[in-house]
Amino acid sequence: MPPATPAAALPRIADDLVRWQRAQGRHGLPWQHTRDPYRVWLSEVMLQQTQVTTVLGYYARFLERWPDVAALAAAPLDEVLGQWSGLGYYSRARNLHRCAQAVVADHGGRFPQRAERLATLPGIGPSTAAAIASFCFDERVAILDGNVKRVLARVLAFDGDIGQGGPTRTLWRIAGQLLPEAPSDMPAWTQGVMDLGATVCTPRKPQCGVCPLTTHCAARAAGRQANFPVKEKRLKRGRRESWCLWLQAGQGDAAQVWLQQRPHTGIWSGLWTWPLFDAADAREAALDALLPGPVEASAQALPSFKHVLTHLDWTLHPLRLTLAGPIDPQAALGPGRWFDRAALATLGLPAPIAKALAV
Repeated sequence: MPPATPAAALPRIADDLVRWQRAQGRHGLPWQHTRDPYRVWLSEVMLQQTQVTTVLGYYARFLERWPDVAALAAAPLDEVLGQWSGLGYYSRARNLHRCAQAVVADHGGRFPQRAERLATLPGIGPSTAAAIASFCFDERVAILDGNVKRVLARVLAFDGDIGQGGPTRTLWRIAGQLLPEAPSDMPAWTQGVMDLGATVCTPRKPQCGVCPLTTHCAARAAGRQANFPVKEKRLKRGRRESWCLWLQAGQGDAAQVWLQQRPHTGIWSGLWTWPLFDAADAREAALDALLPGPVEASAQALPSFKHVLTHLDWTLHPLRLTLAGPIDPQAALGPGRWFDRAALATLGLPAPIAKALAV
C-alpha cells in the first residue's frame, strides 16, 4: 500500500472489530475490566514478547507483593528482579522499577493520562503508552505491537518492510486513521485488535473463516496471507560459550552458594549468577588461585546445556566445586557473596541457574 493512501480508501473495520471484541474477544484476563493504569501498565510490560499463560502467575504475584505504584517504587531492585526471574528480557524489570520511581517522584504517584506524556517515562514505548491511554483514559490513539502489525498488514496488504522505520511509521499513521470515532469504543478496539492477532490472525495458519475482518482483508482476497507482514531484515543468531563455576559450601539445606552480580548492561544485567569464564583455561586458572593449598573440596563436571535467547544460543559448561566450609573467594574470583538457600528464593537469578539450583 503506498504511503499516500487517502483515508477514504481505507477499509471501514472499526465497527466490525469492536462488535466482535465485545461478543467474542477475550474477557477473562485479570488485567481486563480495570481502569487502574498501574495494573494495565504492569500487564502490558509483562506481555511484551511473553505469552499470556506465562504472565498470569507473575502478574498475580507482583500485585500481591506490590499492590500499587508507590509500593513498587519503594522496593529494592534485587527483589523486583527476583520476582521477575524466569520471565526473561530483564531490562523490562529494571525499567519497570525506574518507571515506578519516576511516577512517584515526578508525577505524585499518578500516571499521566495522555499517551504522549506516558511515552516519556522509562521503559514505556509509544505502543504501551497508547494502550494505557486507550484502556484507562479513552484516548483515541493507535497501538502497534507485533500482533497489530500483522493484522493491519494483512487487512491492507501492506507491502512495506515493517522491520524498517519508514514503513512502520507509515503503518502507524494508517492505524490512527482506522480508529473508531467514539472514544468510548477505544478500549474494545484496542483489546480487539490485540485479541485478533493473538487468537485468530496468527503468524501461521490464520483462522480466516472466523475472522470478523475477512471481508475487508486484501491479503485473503489475494490468497496471500502468508506473505504479510513483510519483514526482510533478519538478525543472525549468535553463539556464545561460557564455563561456569558452581561454588558451594556445605551440603543439603545448609549449603551456601557463591554468586556474583552481573554488570548493569548486557545479557543478564543486574542478575546474580555463578562466576562465568570465556574459556575452560580461564576457569582452571581461577581454580588454581582459589585452591592454592590443601583444601577439602570435591569437583563434579555437570552436563553442558544450551540457553536459547532471542538472537543468541548460549552454551554453558558448569563445574560444581563443593567445599567443606565457606572460604573467601574474592581474591580469585572477584566480588561476590555467599547465599544460603532461603536467600536464593528472593534473588534475581537467570532461569537456567535458578533451575539448576532448584530455587
